[in-house]
Amino acid sequence: MPLPSIAWHGDQAGSLRLLDQTQLPSRQVELKIDTVEALVDALRRLAVRGAPAIGIAAAYGCVLAARQTGAFERVRGAIAALRRARPTAVNLFWALDRMAKLVDRLAAEQAPATRLGPRLLEEARAIHAEDAELCERMGEHGAALLRDRHNLLTHCNTGRLATGGIGTALGVIVTAARQGMDLHVLVDETRPLLQGARLTMFELAEAEIPHTLVADGAAPGLIARGEVDAVLVGADRIAANGDVANKVGTLALALAADLYDVPFYVVAPTTSVDPSIATGTEIPIEERSGAELLAWLTPTLVPAGSVARNPAFDVTPARLVTALVTEHGVSAGVSAASIKSLCCGRR
Repeated sequence: MPLPSIAWHGDQAGSLRLLDQTQLPSRQVELKIDTVEALVDALRRLAVRGAPAIGIAAAYGCVLAARQTGAFERVRGAIAALRRARPTAVNLFWALDRMAKLVDRLAAEQAPATRLGPRLLEEARAIHAEDAELCERMGEHGAALLRDRHNLLTHCNTGRLATGGIGTALGVIVTAARQGMDLHVLVDETRPLLQGARLTMFELAEAEIPHTLVADGAAPGLIARGEVDAVLVGADRIAANGDVANKVGTLALALAADLYDVPFYVVAPTTSVDPSIATGTEIPIEERSGAELLAWLTPTLVPAGSVARNPAFDVTPARLVTALVTEHGVSAGVSAASIKSLCCGRR
């Protein structure tokens, strides 16, 4: 059986287990996380990644902090540290806000510190289970869009490794395949860390769904030649007007899809919507170390002393999104009004 991407072992005194995604696909290595510091490190080096998974892991991180002396203040300090781990994925902040509200409520009730850990673990497990349910619902809604879409293009990794369930965009594809649809997936490499090549290909092989790897730069040309029936991507943050921040390289796909009249679907739970951000220009874009880009190149490929820029995300304007698939259904014509409607009643 494949290792789960995220799991909690034991009661509130237990530990968080993460499938180290930096080791895939060659090795499946489970990390035992016992401290908030170890979790922050895992988040920063992308041992765990994907917006929903980041939020789930952070929620469990609060449980780790609760078993230390001065539990209430320790948890508040852990929440502050975890907020600084990754700047773009809004699910991180959504999950931590939810945990912080619980801490504040228990503090106001003057609950004993011994009650904090069990309640935080209960809440973290609820966040985890809810995400799995959201994935199933997005999968069902999105699969209905793929009846006549044989060749699908994906970018980055949006499956079980990135979420608490079957995934967002990749979860739609998995659901469609389970329903018997004849699909073929074109997988962008997703440079520089190759989440598409290493992780999406790994998941599609697990699911026995036919797939082919393509260079990132080749994907717009394949769209232009009519070899792509639909593009499906996830989202790390969606602004109030529907602009979408996702793994760098997404914008080029959206522009090509718009130019050649190919559907461009964004699949994300409403926990990825940030109504406090008016437009995509306000979304903080994580700029990772240039060394991360250069590390994939041998000294013979770049001159000594070369520097590199490494933005991890880009922003796709809402007007380029054919439809947004959430747990509530499919919203065509993404706008501020449709985003506001989706978020009504969100916990």
